[in-house]
Amino acid sequence: MAVGKNKRISKGKKGGKKKIVDPFSKKDWYDVKAPSMFAVRNVGKTLVTRTQGTKIASEGLKGRVFEVSLADLQKNEEDAYRKMRLRVEDVQGRNCLTNFWGMDFTTDKLRSMVRKWQTLIEAHVDVKTSDGFTLRMFCIAFTKKRQGQIKRTAYAQSSQVRV
Repeated sequence: MAVGKNKRISKGKKGGKKKIVDPFSKKDWYDVKAPSMFAVRNVGKTLVTRTQGTKIASEGLKGRVFEVSLADLQKNEEDAYRKMRLRVEDVQGRNCLTNFWGMDFTTDKLRSMVRKWQTLIEAHVDVKTSDGFTLRMFCIAFTKKRQGQIKRTAYAQSSQVRV
């Protein structure tokens, strides 16, 4: 052992024992509300850390994106494969007001649509609406056998499928 080195043999650990605090004791529950275009307005609840110092709770909520089944929003089980994305735009009291942020299909629906012996055609375009919103539209299409077709495949020519 080097001379002058204090190995802290009898003093214990540096800094002492830290007090364990439950992280959920510093959080609040907020209700998530869907836009008025849907039959069911109450989407669910979300957690956020309480306002403390310069960190404001409502700022932590704004911009959050929630994915909800359209079947839950419209009370229609036929729309279960459509997922709506809702983004928090405003916080009023304990309510998070959301706006439409996108729509998607569930992966099992997409997988069930893709089949052998046909061509999958995909396209996308950016569209500007009259009220100033920009939408990116994706389209998916499949070739189909004609009525009375004997040939096993129904492929599209590469010139017909634009990239």
